[in-house]
Amino acid sequence: MKSWETKAGTKIFQVLSGRSNSYFIKTNKLNVLVDTGKVSSFLKLQHNIGLLSKEHQNIDILILTHTHFDHCQNAANLQNQYACKILMHESEKDYVVKGYTPVPKGTTMISKTIYSLGSKTLLKRFSYEPFSPDILVNDNFQFPEEKINLQIVATPGHSSGSICLIIDDEIALVGDTLFGVFPNSVFPPFADSIPELIKSWSKLLNTNCHTFLPGHGKAINRQLLEKDY
Repeated sequence: MKSWETKAGTKIFQVLSGRSNSYFIKTNKLNVLVDTGKVSSFLKLQHNIGLLSKEHQNIDILILTHTHFDHCQNAANLQNQYACKILMHESEKDYVVKGYTPVPKGTTMISKTIYSLGSKTLLKRFSYEPFSPDILVNDNFQFPEEKINLQIVATPGHSSGSICLIIDDEIALVGDTLFGVFPNSVFPPFADSIPELIKSWSKLLNTNCHTFLPGHGKAINRQLLEKDY
């Protein structure tokens, strides 16, 4: 299981990888899960969380970087089993109570074709069990520092409700605002608004973060983001 630790001692564990990434942030005060992966990965997610020390096997808060199916398909199940609170951006609240968030537009010829097919014929595949969020954020949100030095920043572009998590101003969990799949590029294959996406990159570069953990693929260093920006 890959892990990272900030100078302040906040530990981040990658509890899902492959099709979608999921991260577990643990401190002495709060346990936070970021994104859930697809329903097919639920048992693996549970198993990997179970590998953590006993006092850190509970989930206090589930944070969704956005509500596309591959990031939230296990949200309802986790809410039921762990009684965790779900935090997400308010602009996507109407989607989650219905169990479907629209597919973002393609940014390449291939992804534009997938977008056309997905938006018309793959509704069932891209759906998820509806759930009710507990905490809705708008722009920025700061957790009490005595619990965790975690700031949430609104980063629209991939979707209207995309958010990123800045941990100790060193490591950022970025969902699909950055993509870690393609060599020498962080540009996602899907985005509702490229101009908004680039503005969101600027927000990330205005932090002191040196490592960016994406929803798909490998960790991204600051130099690669600066190159693409």
